[in-house]
Amino acid sequence: MKNKESFGSKFGIIAAAAGSAIGLGNIYRFPCEAGANGGGAFFIVYLAIVLLMGLPLMVTEFVIGRRSGKNPVGAFKSLAPGHKGWARLGYLGVICSFLILAFYCTVAGWTIDAVWKAITNYYHGKDLATVQFGFDSLKEETWQPIICEAVFVFLTAFIIIKGVTKGIEKYSKILMPILLGILIILGIKALTLPGAAEGVKFFLKPDFSKINGTVVVNALGQAFFSLSIGMGILITYGSYIAKNDNLTSTAFSVCICDTIIAILAGIVIFPAAFSFGITPEAGDSLAFVTLPMLFNQMAGGYFFCLFFFVLLTIAALTSSISLLEAPVLYFTEELGISRKKATTYSAIGVFVLCIVASLSLHSDTCLKIGSFSFFNLLDYITATFLMTIGGLLTVIFLGWKMKKEDFYDEFTNDNTVNMRLRKAMYFIIKYISPLAITVILITQFIK
Repeated sequence: MKNKESFGSKFGIIAAAAGSAIGLGNIYRFPCEAGANGGGAFFIVYLAIVLLMGLPLMVTEFVIGRRSGKNPVGAFKSLAPGHKGWARLGYLGVICSFLILAFYCTVAGWTIDAVWKAITNYYHGKDLATVQFGFDSLKEETWQPIICEAVFVFLTAFIIIKGVTKGIEKYSKILMPILLGILIILGIKALTLPGAAEGVKFFLKPDFSKINGTVVVNALGQAFFSLSIGMGILITYGSYIAKNDNLTSTAFSVCICDTIIAILAGIVIFPAAFSFGITPEAGDSLAFVTLPMLFNQMAGGYFFCLFFFVLLTIAALTSSISLLEAPVLYFTEELGISRKKATTYSAIGVFVLCIVASLSLHSDTCLKIGSFSFFNLLDYITATFLMTIGGLLTVIFLGWKMKKEDFYDEFTNDNTVNMRLRKAMYFIIKYISPLAITVILITQFIK
């Protein structure tokens, strides 16, 4: 196999993989899902899924990526030669990544619009109804969201063209620590607001009577979405990880970082939402309406508002570059296209889908399938089915098709990792994870 780029440091690996995990999935999507699914009840189920399924699945994809040293399609071709069916699993990951990116860039376009509003001090002195109306009106616009999406897609493509070390790793190492610091400051301020305690109680005190099949399925989809499981991303990043890096500690660090950011996002948003009388089921408004109201209550609110939405755009960017890297690596390795051309073609395709997703949010749109807008359909199909099915088939592949010795070699870094942990992880991947995911999938199909 020809030499390829790899991450230059342990911190670079964690920053890039955590950057993929940490983004709109935590700060935008996680509060939406938690608010709609019982708050604390959803949070407890989410944590359990991250630990029991997210971590083993992340290790699984890292192992497959590093063992093969290739893109998702090439990885399954390499590890299961002569079995074309497994290669289709790689295609599923690439397609899933592509579809999610179309949904993702639509939301990221809203963050760029929010940056512009913050620069022009649009939010200052406005009441809740005015800010809400402005956000709702944005979705009804035609050109403004599309222009913002174009800017975001261009930024994503620019970093991808730079490559792994000078693009993905370099920007992730700088941007992720800054995002963490800003969230901590906002969380401290949110906890001082009137009525904040009710928001904290809603988010962190579980009502176990609210846990049902829907909550579990939605928590699974959120965990997979947030951790980038079943999209081909972690296999792609795994192919860039050096042979002497501990895959388990890397996966564990990413899960910890991802969970901390999700908790901080909840601590920022739910106390603020309860303080300003916004219901936790408000969805998109939790991030794009609640937070501007929080900034209006802060000394130096103009700067915090500007910094936050800039950093939210950055967080979205660290995820979007990982989503775009999966199809780009496929095109470069499997079709022999240059990175620049592969990035250009992929970005154009994503942008076209973004336009459709954005226009489908208009109240008078014909871009609907049943009760779903095209935007919501992308979110629902990928999070509920494609990622889950991809994750299920991936653990089945590692546990039942891939050679156990190959897994042990990658997992232990030539026997430098505890033997018992090796066997326990393999048992979870081979038996527990497939069974648990299958039960959840069957429940969703029945529903």
